[in-house]
Amino acid sequence: MLNVFGRWYKRKFSDPDSMMLLLLLIISSVLLAVWGGILMPVIVAAIIAYLLDWPVVQLCKLGLSRGYTTMLVLFGFISVSILTFVVLVPIVAQQSINLIKETPQIWEQGLLWLLKLPETYPNLVQLYQIQDVLDGINDRVVVLAEQLLSASFSSLGGLGALLIYMILVPLMVFFMVKDKEMLVSNISSLLPSERRLIKQVGSEMNLQIANYIRGKVIEIIIVGTVSTITFAFMDLRYALLLGVLVGFSVLIPYIGAAFVTIPVAIVALFQWGLTPDFWYLMIAYGIIQALDGNVLVPILFSEAVSLHPVYIIIAVLFFGGMWGFWGVFFAIPLATLVKAVANAWSSPTELLTELSTEA
Repeated sequence: MLNVFGRWYKRKFSDPDSMMLLLLLIISSVLLAVWGGILMPVIVAAIIAYLLDWPVVQLCKLGLSRGYTTMLVLFGFISVSILTFVVLVPIVAQQSINLIKETPQIWEQGLLWLLKLPETYPNLVQLYQIQDVLDGINDRVVVLAEQLLSASFSSLGGLGALLIYMILVPLMVFFMVKDKEMLVSNISSLLPSERRLIKQVGSEMNLQIANYIRGKVIEIIIVGTVSTITFAFMDLRYALLLGVLVGFSVLIPYIGAAFVTIPVAIVALFQWGLTPDFWYLMIAYGIIQALDGNVLVPILFSEAVSLHPVYIIIAVLFFGGMWGFWGVFFAIPLATLVKAVANAWSSPTELLTELSTEA
């Protein structure tokens, strides 16, 4: 078996194309690890450029110049973003404040429910177990409050970074979309001549990342809108706030839906108790999640390489731990990149041939 691995290693890494691909991956990883914070505006601009490239291409097919269509699409994107910010943010902020004010009442009602459990189920729950749970929750709340306080002070220093984003990112997006072919040509000229595998992996990932970003934005809008309308129709309090949370929860596959269920259930339970209205809401919420996972996701991400849910969860945990929000957002494309690189380096047929030869 060691001989099989040794021959595979010599054959694959003696190939200049394979070595160039490995070297490019190492350099890219080092750059992101060392200068990830500095390069973040560039990464954000590239994400938005991927999102806006498709409508620009469609308008160019009508005979309009790329510079004019880029300016038109970017202006529309900025206008919609500002309008959304002006309309949604004040309502979400007010509902968040109201929810924070009512948190002590929700906690008190939940505490009374927990303390009744030993009386209701004496054979299953003991009072000391409830006390241990409450002590753990209190300690966690204290830590969370300290983190929020420190984050509020550190966010003051982030205002300068926000101004940089507001000025530099739109400019970079404009030139990235307008001069896309020239920039791609310039980057390609910097690559070595041994770039067969680099082009193979790059072309595959370029299509998938573009589809993923567009699909994820559309999924957030659809899921968030449908959830908000459903919550408002059923007269759930903080409908817009919870709908926005449900919409953004799709950024974290599987895990996000599980976490966002907690605030939805708590608010509904505090408002209605264990009444039919509570169960109707949870059923409607479950239907939204089922339609998202079984209908919407396959339609939006039909071009994506299929990955097992276990691999997706591992990718979310790994890349999210490395790069935070952006690691979570790009967990699926990064996992697909790992799979594409593995496929480019070796194929199952070659490995089976080696095993049969060794036998």
